Amino acid sequence: MPEIISNITAAIRITDVLDIGIVTFVIYKIMEFIKETRAQQLVKGLLVLVLATFLSGELGLYTLNWMLRGGMTIGVIALVIIFQPELRRGLEYVGRQKLPLKSPLGEIGKEKAKEISNQLGRAVDDFSGRKTGALIVFEKEVALKEVSETGTLLDADISLELLENIFYEGSPLHDGAVIIRGARIHAAGCVLPLTQNRGLSKDLGTRHRAGIGITEHSDALALIVSEETGIISIAREGKLSRFLDVKSVEKELLNFYLGGLEDRRSKLLRKWRKRHVPKQEG
Repeated sequence: MPEIISNITAAIRITDVLDIGIVTFVIYKIMEFIKETRAQQLVKGLLVLVLATFLSGELGLYTLNWMLRGGMTIGVIALVIIFQPELRRGLEYVGRQKLPLKSPLGEIGKEKAKEISNQLGRAVDDFSGRKTGALIVFEKEVALKEVSETGTLLDADISLELLENIFYEGSPLHDGAVIIRGARIHAAGCVLPLTQNRGLSKDLGTRHRAGIGITEHSDALALIVSEETGIISIAREGKLSRFLDVKSVEKELLNFYLGGLEDRRSKLLRKWRKRHVPKQEG
């Protein structure tokens, strides 16, 4: 037995271990991605069809096996159509991984970030007190061009007065989302993709589901004020934090702006050290 194990381990190369590790990681990420989504049910149905095709061939059920094999041939095209939302979401997930792209947050300094956070804090406090529904999305590294084009482009300074006018109930833009790019209101009245997460509370309406949806498709942050209750919420990476106060909102926004700046500064510092600081031996 020890000799057999020794022979097996001797035949395994480092590249084999690397190959198995990569495949395992890819399968894990795919399973993690489709977990608790509509794709999970579709995958189960596909596995049933594959198993039925195999068993029908083994049991000699030739007519059924012929039909299933024919269906599997056409099924490749059908899968692309059926899984279109999931495939698009997966490609967006891969595409929004950290890349050295220019970010609108890079144009904002510490004082400007504090000013923006203060303006937004005052705005959501006002909206919450008057139970005015609001949905404000902060663009980060993933550009929200397609979403912005569904609304009205403004390119205006962030101010309490402008936000109040946008989300005023009689305004034609109040039902949509505001997109903030850097230090400016880029667009208003925008339509966002709704989340497909079935585990959310039924008390959450379209505004909250849209706020969560855009954070599933990008690295944006969504600030939401409920029209029914005045509750302030923030969505990030598909997760919702509720019952926030003004100080919590300002803190989250500061972390959003300044955190992005610190990440870029740290990367630049590491690159500079790598080039100019000699490595210590020993």
